[in-house]
Amino acid sequence: MMIASLVMELGIVWLVRAAWIAAVLPMVIASIPSSKLTSFHQLVLGFAGRGKILHPSSQKWTVPQKYFAHFYVFGAAWTTLLLATTGMYACKTAPLSSEEFHLSDIASHLTGGSHVFSFHKSHLTPVEHRFKVWRAVFLLVLMEIQVLRRLIESFYVFKYSPSARLHILGYLVGLFFYTVAPLSLCVNVAPEVARFAGYQVAEFIAKGKSHTSAAPEFDILSSLSPLMKLGWCQLIGGIIFLWGWLHQRRCHAILGSLRDNPSQAKEYIIPHGDWFEIVSSPHYLAEIVLYTGLLIASGGADITIWLLLGFVVGNLTLAAGETHRWYLRKFENYPANRNAIFPFIY
Repeated sequence: MMIASLVMELGIVWLVRAAWIAAVLPMVIASIPSSKLTSFHQLVLGFAGRGKILHPSSQKWTVPQKYFAHFYVFGAAWTTLLLATTGMYACKTAPLSSEEFHLSDIASHLTGGSHVFSFHKSHLTPVEHRFKVWRAVFLLVLMEIQVLRRLIESFYVFKYSPSARLHILGYLVGLFFYTVAPLSLCVNVAPEVARFAGYQVAEFIAKGKSHTSAAPEFDILSSLSPLMKLGWCQLIGGIIFLWGWLHQRRCHAILGSLRDNPSQAKEYIIPHGDWFEIVSSPHYLAEIVLYTGLLIASGGADITIWLLLGFVVGNLTLAAGETHRWYLRKFENYPANRNAIFPFIY
């Protein structure tokens, strides 16, 4: 049974990693400065095109850009499901009390409980395993905060032009991202959480509503108190995440305000304010910052989350480069001090 469990856990972990590698590899190849790869570079940019940077030749294979909302509707539902099941599993099977942290656990606790070569809970002490479960809950809480804000923005902040289009492959990649990204944050505990959820459903079916009526009261504050006992990596990562989150919210508000006036609905304006004073795509930079926060909060030892961040950096850097070049072609008076996405670098 233990061997089968290990195979299942390794299987889903490496499946998710393989998906990220397959998604990142085309961007890595396209970024190689070689004349022989020019056609491939243009192909990747064409698939990533949206809105003002969509190439005219790609118009045939597009959907309305307002379909961006689909990503966040699905992402919010999927992340909520993962958070609810992982959180319930943590509360019922992985209690974390401060008394359990002995001197031998202090080093692991301060570094976020990271174990580079740990693939299964049998390699961890009981406290370390419970710490890993609650760390996954913490990461999912941060992801939930992000997707819920993006969902609200897609309906109430962004005012997409009726003519704005999104390449169909870019649409599918967006759905892929909001499927695999939340899962990547809890993939190391996903098999045991799935077994727990299956058991709970089976128990509910077998015992019926009479079982649930006798269930004890659920105190959400005491149940989530272990989140306050996590390490410095989680604290620092959470702060960096919120820093990027707040700046992205401000930058999105600036972009949304550019179309508040009906007379501006069909014209582009140079955005100003916040990180727009230093880069052309500060909302992309902020997204990279907040996913870097997630990586730090994870402890930095999980290759899966490194691959997730690699995809975010590669995808947004390509899009930001195209956006910056578009601004330079469109506006003769475009601020010369702005870089594409990384201040003073690119």
